[in-house]
Amino acid sequence: MSDKIIGVPHRRVEGRQKVSGAALYAADHHLDGQLYAYGVYSTIASGRVVAIHEDEARRMPGVVEILHHGNFPRLHRTPSGNKNLLQNILAASKVDEHRLPFEDDRVYYPGQFVALVVAKTFEQARAAAYRVRVDYQAEEAIKSLQEALRTRGARAGGGGHERGEPEPAFQQGAHRIDVTYTTPVETHNPMEMHATTAHWRDGRLFVYESSQGVVNHRNVLAKVFDLSPDQVEVLAPYIGSGFGGKLWPWPHSIAACAAARVTQRPVQLVVPREQMFTTVGHRPETRQRLRLATDAQGKLVSLRHESYNSTSTLDNYTETCGAVTQSLYSCPNVLVSHNMSPVNRGTPTSMRAPGAAPGLFALESAIDEMALASGVDPLVFRQVNLASKDESLDLPWSSNHLPEAIEKAAERFGWHQRNPAVGAMRDGDEVIGYGIGACNWEAFQVATDARVILRSDGSALVQCGLQDIGTGTYTVIAQTVSELTGLPMERVEVQLGNSSFPPGALSGGSWVTASMMPAVAGATRQALDTLREYAVMNNGPFAGGDPQSLELGENGQLRKGDVSASFADVLTRQRLSRAEATYHSGGSQNDKYSFRSFGVHFVEVRWDPGISHLRVSRVVSAIDVGKVVNPLAARNQVEGAIIMGIGMSLFEAAEHDPRDGLPVNNNFAEYMVPVHGDQPDIDVLLLDYPDYQLGEFGARGIGEIGVTGLAAAVANAVYHATGRRVRSLPITKEKLMAAR
Repeated sequence: MSDKIIGVPHRRVEGRQKVSGAALYAADHHLDGQLYAYGVYSTIASGRVVAIHEDEARRMPGVVEILHHGNFPRLHRTPSGNKNLLQNILAASKVDEHRLPFEDDRVYYPGQFVALVVAKTFEQARAAAYRVRVDYQAEEAIKSLQEALRTRGARAGGGGHERGEPEPAFQQGAHRIDVTYTTPVETHNPMEMHATTAHWRDGRLFVYESSQGVVNHRNVLAKVFDLSPDQVEVLAPYIGSGFGGKLWPWPHSIAACAAARVTQRPVQLVVPREQMFTTVGHRPETRQRLRLATDAQGKLVSLRHESYNSTSTLDNYTETCGAVTQSLYSCPNVLVSHNMSPVNRGTPTSMRAPGAAPGLFALESAIDEMALASGVDPLVFRQVNLASKDESLDLPWSSNHLPEAIEKAAERFGWHQRNPAVGAMRDGDEVIGYGIGACNWEAFQVATDARVILRSDGSALVQCGLQDIGTGTYTVIAQTVSELTGLPMERVEVQLGNSSFPPGALSGGSWVTASMMPAVAGATRQALDTLREYAVMNNGPFAGGDPQSLELGENGQLRKGDVSASFADVLTRQRLSRAEATYHSGGSQNDKYSFRSFGVHFVEVRWDPGISHLRVSRVVSAIDVGKVVNPLAARNQVEGAIIMGIGMSLFEAAEHDPRDGLPVNNNFAEYMVPVHGDQPDIDVLLLDYPDYQLGEFGARGIGEIGVTGLAAAVANAVYHATGRRVRSLPITKEKLMAAR
């Protein structure tokens, strides 16, 4: 590999477009004759629509159409099972809410679409939507996980694990804890709201969509509208992030496409911020019971992690909180179970590090409590209990440098200078607390296709039907082609976010870099082989030679001995515009190892009891994610995840009105997230050990691991500072004051 391309910091190649406003997002498109749609949303949590009074709204200026269950085209559902999703991701047609918009008169959750107003301007559509009156027949609703468990019980979810005999081992343990942790509903709320701009032309559907999966989105729309996939084109070249909420299509997108067909004009629908809390998914509530036991020396002998999460009354969603628990620590007797209970809310969905984020809050908090109950330093306890292999699969790790990560981060943080006594460390009016939390995430390589074109002007073009959701995918692709061709990165054009390109992976699961690089590399090498063939043809600079004897030089050159020729020269001599190749990478087929990424967070909090002020002041994180392809973007990903973890630990919680189930803090004034003033000093150490068992480039995903374990590290630090163990997120000053 070059020492100037792969593994070297690079600014984002699409950065200029974004900061200059040239990058167009889904709602930035304004087509000829375009109409605007605005939803009417249910104000009850459960029941049915009795009547929709639309006459007044229809008389308002600019109104073109009002759609609802009595006035909506018949559409088709799409199969949406999770079975073998990773193996069939390019052919997937998954949605989270399986019910079609306006399918019937039933209301399943507050904020559900019950009507859609289409007008000539956005303001006219919104004004008319406020004049649509809906009569409901309300039914009793379940409005929280606690209420659901009490009245409806729970049903089993997926992803459980059991080995050994956890209960007898627990009873025989020298030290034991039995504790329960809870996490609230969190909402994704990226900068760019969900948006769809749809239009039909000659029987084909074209959609600008804020989507983390344009190929899946295309497949869904094709099935819903009974079209072949080549009759649908979904475009998402730029996305204002998604955090998992934009992985799968939601009802608004289908409704907008249907409205465009009914009106025979382009239609744009932007989901209002308040409905980002109801109709496009969320991280569900969880209740997690952990029972741990150790022997007299502090070695784990029993570990049980039983979790419950809220789902909707429409769909089953499992938050796999114990997925990490079954393998991170060595223990012969383990039970992991996942259960769900239906609540009258919209269907939950993946949110950055689904399962692992709430699961590691509980696990790493419990590990801390177990360490203290055993009389062992929390850092040492983790070190002596780390698993040397994946005991849940009985497989070796493909690569695991977590022990080194812990040692390096502890030294950088200054853990060994910590006074272990609660509340013993002070700086003026502030009490200082230190906390630790391991972080962990799966590593995948999934099927991806890519096309590479070497052009006669001496540049290269890459096309792939995947997305860059703000993580730096454009840049990593440019790095890959530059690495293999010798072309400067500025001579590599990357086009993404178009479902008509060779199908690419969803931008989720932290698998894009590991999946995309082999596909781009394969296409690049095949295009280079084609170029070599052209170079030895008649009129070529190496006419009559052996194409395989041609070596690659710098700046896009083919070379043999003292003779060299640029890519442009080779193509120009043959009067050809390009050398092109498309390559299919089938994903990882290696089943001899367990693939995960590892890391650790050390957190310092400061608590001023006089004014009841708590803040995270310092974070040191060490992350082991294989080869670090672009350290600048990688570090940025971890830093952003840390801030998101601070939001999870101290701020974020969607609060629902117990009367109607509607979120009451459905705006950025009242839904608390970290701001600049909450940013601590952050020091990210990136270990750089390529994992060649996973793939040629040795890269594993980095997008999600940084958010895992952070909330636990904060909670553990809060305990060290205050002596108060908060087991229910978020950790607010009110909870600390009430614990006095």
